[in-house]
Amino acid sequence: MAVDTVEFAGTGEKFEWAAGSATFAALATAFFATPRVVGVVGDDFPKDMMDALKKRGAELEGVEVIPGGKTFRWHGRYAPDLASRESLATHLNVFETFSPKIPSAFRASRYVLLGNIHPALQSSVLDQVEKPDLVAADTMNFWIHGERAKLEALLPRIDLLIINEDESRDLSGERYISRIGKRLLAMGPKRVIVKQGEYGAYLFDEHGTFHAPAYPVESVVDPTGAGDSFAGALLGYLDAQPVLDRGAIRRAVVMGSAAASICVEKYGAKGLLEATHDDIVNRAREFASLVSTH
Repeated sequence: MAVDTVEFAGTGEKFEWAAGSATFAALATAFFATPRVVGVVGDDFPKDMMDALKKRGAELEGVEVIPGGKTFRWHGRYAPDLASRESLATHLNVFETFSPKIPSAFRASRYVLLGNIHPALQSSVLDQVEKPDLVAADTMNFWIHGERAKLEALLPRIDLLIINEDESRDLSGERYISRIGKRLLAMGPKRVIVKQGEYGAYLFDEHGTFHAPAYPVESVVDPTGAGDSFAGALLGYLDAQPVLDRGAIRRAVVMGSAAASICVEKYGAKGLLEATHDDIVNRAREFASLVSTH
């Protein structure tokens, strides 16, 4: 959970708002299920976002609020084409000493999303939960290069690795997508999703390979939080299904892509805050027309 200051070089605009992986993922999960959030903030975290999360049914017992502390803050600038961004400043603040503590009421959760934090902390979360039906984990190049041994020790403990294409190449050492998928599965996770931004996402698992196209968004305004929205909607959808099977996983990938496409159409979390469950489902149905031959 964070407060972001985001500049857009293409328009010269600059904004500050509540953000962070847990925030975006929880908002997206809430379209389908009850998100249980574990994180840490200072008392400067925007109250309106806390209220919005509560309104959507989020359980916030696992959010530590440090009196007098400052929330994790990131300041970045997007290139005019929004394809890349530059980090101008990062202040860990209360996040620097954060050690996730899972409330007893959360420990029997069926689905667990390990956010993009140190792999040792991700492992400590797994040590605190009981027997979830599925554990998903996110990571990034910083951990792939700096904490590879700990990350590799985590991978056999998870059911789903969610990673972008650049990160998948770094972690696998492979270049081509089919070889990337096979190599990452061999490292331990039962399933792997490789996100390709505007080109969709690949799922690799025991049933083979599945590809979901990205929704053709006419105007991308702000890519921040798209990947977290994808992961949150995916797990929220799975939590709402009676059976975790091949079809459910593939439909969940499409729901994740639908949520991500809604996220990028507006600044910050505004797209998710304004969307409804029906908006996500209707957009997911539109994906069928992208691959239909009739």
